[in-house]
Amino acid sequence: MKKLFTAGLLLATLPAFGQASVAYYPFRNVFSVSSNADRLVWVDARLQTNTLTSALSTTLVPMVNFIRKPTVNYYAGLGIQFNALNNLNDAAILEGYSLHVGVRVAPFPAVPNVRVAFEISPLARPNFKSGNLYSYLGLVYQFKRKAQ
Repeated sequence: MKKLFTAGLLLATLPAFGQASVAYYPFRNVFSVSSNADRLVWVDARLQTNTLTSALSTTLVPMVNFIRKPTVNYYAGLGIQFNALNNLNDAAILEGYSLHVGVRVAPFPAVPNVRVAFEISPLARPNFKSGNLYSYLGLVYQFKRKAQ
């Protein structure tokens, strides 16, 4: 329950960072809320949206941009995946650990807040004996503070 509260608190405070972004990865049915992805270090919180209970996986990933340019960011981060509802089925809440390596590109000069994201993300189960290799392709909208 403590982990669920922490995740909820993180999601609630992300807009306070001022320049959050939202993303949707339609092929994986994942919705994401991030802090300012243009900064050197940022945080991404992901929620799988294709079901109500059995696969309501949440992933928290601190990311680091290792290349930052005006129209493209290359990043990587280590994440933790959990499902708070697994407790209802007497299953472990922790589902695994992930490595995310990706790129966010702003391909449309007329709308620089719209970006395309692509990631490769291996996921290891908590016992590190098995896992999955995921890929993500989606659209991102980066909110910007208005100039004063």
